[in-house]
Amino acid sequence: MTLTPHAAPRRLVVVVRADPVICGHSGEARNLAEAALRQGFTEVRIVTWPVERLATAGLPLKPLDSVLPYSPGIEVERPEPVGDDKVPDGRYLAGLTGRLVELFTDGVPTVCLSLYLSPHTTAVTDAVRVARSTGLPVEVATVAEAVGSDVTNVVRSCVAEGRFGAAAHVLAGYLGNDLCVAVSRYTRDLLVACARQVDDRHGTFFAEQCAERVQVSYPAIDTSAYTDLDPAVTHDVLARRGLDDRPYVLFLSRLAAAKGVDDLVDGFARSSAASGARLVVAGRGPAEAQLRARAAASTAADRVVFLDDVDDATKPHLMAGSAAFVLPSKPRPEFVETFGIALAEAMLAGGGPVVTTDTGGIGEAVGPHATIVPPRSPAAIARALDDVLALDDDARRSRAAAARAYALQFDRTAVLDAMLARLATAPTAPRWVSDLRPVRA
Repeated sequence: MTLTPHAAPRRLVVVVRADPVICGHSGEARNLAEAALRQGFTEVRIVTWPVERLATAGLPLKPLDSVLPYSPGIEVERPEPVGDDKVPDGRYLAGLTGRLVELFTDGVPTVCLSLYLSPHTTAVTDAVRVARSTGLPVEVATVAEAVGSDVTNVVRSCVAEGRFGAAAHVLAGYLGNDLCVAVSRYTRDLLVACARQVDDRHGTFFAEQCAERVQVSYPAIDTSAYTDLDPAVTHDVLARRGLDDRPYVLFLSRLAAAKGVDDLVDGFARSSAASGARLVVAGRGPAEAQLRARAAASTAADRVVFLDDVDDATKPHLMAGSAAFVLPSKPRPEFVETFGIALAEAMLAGGGPVVTTDTGGIGEAVGPHATIVPPRSPAAIARALDDVLALDDDARRSRAAAARAYALQFDRTAVLDAMLARLATAPTAPRWVSDLRPVRA
C-alpha cells in the first residue's frame, strides 16, 4: 500500500479515556492512532485526562510501567485543570476543551475523533464552536463514536429519569459532528431507540436524524499483535506464570458484575472436563474483591488463579495458550456489552474455543464462531466447557482458523480506512479529508 503524498501537514486528534485505563476502547484509541501514522497523517495526538483524575474516578488502571510505549509521532496530552476547586469536575473539562480549541486554531488541518459521547464528544463540539467564534482559520473535521456505555449510562438514564436537557445536550452534540458512528449495530439501534423515547416525550426529532446518519464502525484492533506470535515466546510467558503444566480456561477483561465472572467460577467448578484444568481470571475492576471471595469459597478454589498484572505484551500469549476463552457477560442496568473487543482478540490469537453469551453486540464480535450460552447460567457454562474441552486437535484447529479469519475484519488499518472514506463523503466535511485515503498498490 502506498500513500497519497501531502504538501501540507495533517493531524489526527483522538479524545478518549486513554491508557492506563483498562478498557477496550482505550486500546482502540491506541490502535487508531498507530494506524493513522501509516495513513498520511503527519501528527497524531491523544488528548485525555491526567492519570490522578482517572484514578480518582475509580476506573480500573494498569500499572503505568506495564503500558506499552506509543510509536514516535504519537503524543499523549493530559491537559491540567483550569480554575480552582470551587468547580471540581468542570476544571478538568475546561482544560481538555481549552486544549482542543488551541489545536483547532493553530492552522493545521485536523481530523478529531471522540470516543464516548459524554464528555468527550460534548467537549469536541464545544471546542469547534469556540474555535470558529475566534475568527481564526479553523480546518477541522469531526468523527464521534458512540461506544455503548455512553448510551446505557448517560442517554438511557436521562430517558429513565426524565432529564430531557441532559439527553438533548448529548444527542445534539453527537449529531453536530461531520460523521457519527457506533461500535455495533446493537449500539446504533439502542441509540435510535433512546432518541425516539426523548422525541415521544418532548416533541424533538433526534431519532430520525440518528437513524439516517449513524453508521456502524467496529472497534479497531491491532491484529498483528495476535496473529504473529512466536510459539516459543508464548511458552516462556506461560512458564513464567506457572501455566505450562496443565490446560487453563481464560477470562480476560474488566472485573465488573456485568462480565459474569461469578457465573464462570460456578460453571467451571461444575465442569467434569475442566477438573484437571485451571481457571485463570485476568483483570482488575470494582468486583475484584467479591470475585476473589467467591472463588475462595468454590469447590475449585485451588484451581482458580487471579492475575492483576497482565500487561499489553503478555495478553496475546495468555489468549493463545488457553484451552478455552470464556466471557459470560450478562445485561445489567449499568452496563450491557455493546461489542466485546476481548472476544475478537481471543479469536485472533488462535487459542481455545470461545464461550460467551448473546448479549448486546457480542454476536457481531464473534459471528458464528463461538459457543453461545444463556446469561446467568453456570450450568450452561459447565456444559459448554465439557463440550469444547473435549474437542480433538483437528476440530480445535479448524474452529480456530475460521474464528481468526472472521476477526481479521476488525484490523485497525481497515477500520480507519473505512472511517476516512465515510468522512470524505460527509456533506459537511472539508474537501482536504479525501486526500487522506490511502492509494492501494
